[in-house]
Amino acid sequence: MTDPRIHGLYAITDPTLIPDRRLLPAAEAALRGGAHLLQYRDKTASSAQRRQRASQLQALCRKHGALFLVNDDPTLAADIDADGVHIGQSDGGIARARQLLGPDKIIGVTCHSNLILAEQAADAGADYVAFGRFFPSRTKPQAPPADPLILDQARQRLTIPLVAIGGVDADNGCQLLAQGADALAVIHALFSHQSPEQIEQAARRLAALFSPA
Repeated sequence: MTDPRIHGLYAITDPTLIPDRRLLPAAEAALRGGAHLLQYRDKTASSAQRRQRASQLQALCRKHGALFLVNDDPTLAADIDADGVHIGQSDGGIARARQLLGPDKIIGVTCHSNLILAEQAADAGADYVAFGRFFPSRTKPQAPPADPLILDQARQRLTIPLVAIGGVDADNGCQLLAQGADALAVIHALFSHQSPEQIEQAARRLAALFSPA
């Protein structure tokens, strides 16, 4: 049965778009706008900075009733008692993350456009798999493309939630939901906006895609 926790707008931070001084206001704006999940992604900050920022973001998520995940660092996720972690194909594996986090935390895995990787992740205990990029991405322009049809194929073969990522915005997100995505992971369409008010408005437009007409 699909995990009901992994559903809706999934906001992912980017230190280039929202540097330190803008991180918390931008993240809170996305949460106010309806993000159900927030992932802290920052590969440039020091360990101390990452821990401080992750703890602050987690507090915001708890305030707004959203889930907080850490990118690529199950040790940090465990240390601050985050709701989970998102890992790639070369980040230490699901078994290690599960050992660190325990049975109830969320582990998501990047699977690009590969159903075999997704099935292996599900068999290994992943709580969701992420496919993409589906559209041109400014965050990862060199990421391999994925056909939206893979979501429909995965929906037929997997019972865990499917997250779609890569160039997702309020105009193209409906296509991915129609193909079977449970959540839309968004970076640029949220955090490229300069003001918290604009970010909140963008989040509301994206979150509205999940509401019945």
